[in-house]
Amino acid sequence: MGCVHGKCCSRYPPSSNGDSRDYRERGRYGGRHIISDRLLECVAVPSHNFNLEYSVLSQRGYYPDSPDKENQDSYIIKTQIQGNPNVHFFGVFDGHGQFGAQCSNFVKDRLVEVLSNDPTLLDDPVKVYNSAFLVTNSELHNSEIDDSMSGTTAITVLLIGNTLFVANVGDSRAVIAVKEGNRIIAEDLSYDQTPFRKDEYDRVKLCGARVLSVDQVEGLKDPDIQTWGDEETEGSDPPRLWVQNGMYPGTAFTRSVGDGTAEKIGVIAVPEVSMMELASNHLFFVVASDGVFEFLSSQTVVEMVARYPDPRDACAAIAGESYKLWLEHENRTDDITIIIVHIRDLSDSGANTTAILRTGRGGTPDVSITTGSEVFHST
Repeated sequence: MGCVHGKCCSRYPPSSNGDSRDYRERGRYGGRHIISDRLLECVAVPSHNFNLEYSVLSQRGYYPDSPDKENQDSYIIKTQIQGNPNVHFFGVFDGHGQFGAQCSNFVKDRLVEVLSNDPTLLDDPVKVYNSAFLVTNSELHNSEIDDSMSGTTAITVLLIGNTLFVANVGDSRAVIAVKEGNRIIAEDLSYDQTPFRKDEYDRVKLCGARVLSVDQVEGLKDPDIQTWGDEETEGSDPPRLWVQNGMYPGTAFTRSVGDGTAEKIGVIAVPEVSMMELASNHLFFVVASDGVFEFLSSQTVVEMVARYPDPRDACAAIAGESYKLWLEHENRTDDITIIIVHIRDLSDSGANTTAILRTGRGGTPDVSITTGSEVFHST
């Protein structure tokens, strides 16, 4: 969903470091689209004797008014963090604003570096995750990149042994497939941070944000009406954040990295972090930008992945369907990035429990517990 400003891009080449594989976006291709190399990779998790098989695809959006505009999404897959064969990282970053691509590339590089360089990562992953986001945000503010009206969302998954730690800022998403009998159920590992959520709406209002749709800002709808439907019904004109006496920044998310101006009205880089212990009924997880989830539900995405044994084929099918749906609803598409990670040969070694930690108004994590695929949120 992003912001109301334009997009641009810069790119970084792929690199690797010793035994640690570090996959980044590949170079630019001709035509309307930019698609990453279709790699199928596998990495072992020897501590729990299972394997991860994964693929990634990133496709440039179609912008008829800006045919030369490049992909602002970026991603990184880094295996064997700190040289540890049981620690792996997957991240998707959706840049926005004039310098959004520079922001997303900066954050994808620095966030994993900060995580990797912290000697306490395995002792307290949640604390290190939170710190890494805040450090990266501060470094972006102090870099040569103008992030006053640009920034990036970030959805990241850190696997340590058989536990997933998922950190999210913004409206990209991670979801896991859970096998229940003959059914495959999608269970969200992150929750979009937008003004549609009452807790996020209340928080940014307390920070001084005006929350209005574009139609309300332009006088086409009553600005005093502060209730909206859900993202499925109101996604074409969502509530956005504005300063009190101006027509900016217009962000449709409530958390991001960068966005110095929006930070003054409550947009923060503090991630919501969830933890999940993997079990044998977890088939795969998906990490993707909102270019995928704008018109596809988490359940639909999981069902599409389940149809394809090869995650490369699933990536291509989901990107193609997302692209088609965008053009059915609008005259453009968003950039589309998706990582699919299959969990192979995992046997049960413990309970299937997820703890969702959320930073509330006072900056103190609230905790809720998920058992199976049912989620209970604390108040």
